Amino acid sequence: MKLRLYHHPDGARIAYREAGTGPPLALLHSTGLTHREWEPVVDELAHRYRVVLPDLPLHGASEDRPTHAYSPDWLTEVLAAFLQDTCGPRPLIGGHGLGAQLALMATASHAIQPAKLVLLPNPMHTKPKRCGLERAGRVVVRAAVVPGVDRVIARSATLVLRPSRGDKLTVTGSPGARDVMRHALMDLGGNGNRVRSWAKAARRWPRGAQKDLIDAYPGFTFPVLLLWADEDAFHPLTIAEEALDLLPDAQLRVLKRTGFLVAYDDPVGLAREILAFCG
Repeated sequence: MKLRLYHHPDGARIAYREAGTGPPLALLHSTGLTHREWEPVVDELAHRYRVVLPDLPLHGASEDRPTHAYSPDWLTEVLAAFLQDTCGPRPLIGGHGLGAQLALMATASHAIQPAKLVLLPNPMHTKPKRCGLERAGRVVVRAAVVPGVDRVIARSATLVLRPSRGDKLTVTGSPGARDVMRHALMDLGGNGNRVRSWAKAARRWPRGAQKDLIDAYPGFTFPVLLLWADEDAFHPLTIAEEALDLLPDAQLRVLKRTGFLVAYDDPVGLAREILAFCG
């Protein structure tokens, strides 16, 4: 896949990959991972779409300098500008976890207007349950506000956030789970900037339910696919069932025997559902 860089007016960078030709389809990964979360489905989707795979800020090769705000408003502003630049005004968007939440927030604030939106498991309007990866990450960054200490914590993080944690994110024992974790963590050791920036983002991210999304859902007049895993304990099916009743043009599909890493547990089913929905 081709590696490209988007530069935001404030200097923030978004590293992204592209594959295929056709209408643009942006796929946004979850917390702590990178664009490689979607890797198992890229080849299939690239036959029909120009698949755009960003590393979100604080992930992969994208922006991590602590000079930026890393607030929800800043993150949605950067994401919206990135999507406008790379995908045009009415993109097809798929998101999982953090990527799905940012897509929802950007849509609710009218920063973006997707043509269609695919939402994999995420908290949506409910109070989030932290998975093991997120809980471990919060412990690692909690004390990272002190220069010098941040570098020590960054080195320690590679001991806490091991690739073996990927085993807990899949229900099929997919061997690729460790690889996607290893790739996500490869640049963390000794990167004090990233840990300090993560600490800033963690302090500013809302911890409770985002009830304001419920008020915004009636304005989501485009088609939405709630594409859920049946064995993701942190994002139960009830979240999608509630959203199905609140969104004006939504449908729900459930992929059997899938956990947090849906693309690794059932890449064929995930690609099939995205293709059928996006057209």
